[in-house]
Amino acid sequence: VQLQASGGGLVQPGGSLRLSCAASGSINRLNNMGWYRQAPGKQREMVALITYGGSINYADSVKGRFTISRDNSKNTVYLQMNSLKPDDTAVYYCQRFQGGIEFWGKGTQVTVSS
Repeated sequence: VQLQASGGGLVQPGGSLRLSCAASGSINRLNNMGWYRQAPGKQREMVALITYGGSINYADSVKGRFTISRDNSKNTVYLQMNSLKPDDTAVYYCQRFQGGIEFWGKGTQVTVSS
């Protein structure tokens, strides 16, 4: 399984970005997908997770600002990020869990700065 993330960039505080992650390869319809992030000097942390059936879990720090969604027909997961803060600055990673195996995409940089 290959994961291709896109949509990162530089945005001012209060702005928005939308991340996308498309899966390809040996796709199994029974899977969970999610977004994690890692800021400099910090451990990687979960941002949002979504199951194939649409159950969702968010980190407390992003609740009410970020929205995760998925399009199963496109094997793609999205992360809409609103009201961005400097603390959201990190490399964001797409993750997929299927068949008992975790797959990770290359990260995409999100920088929130004025």
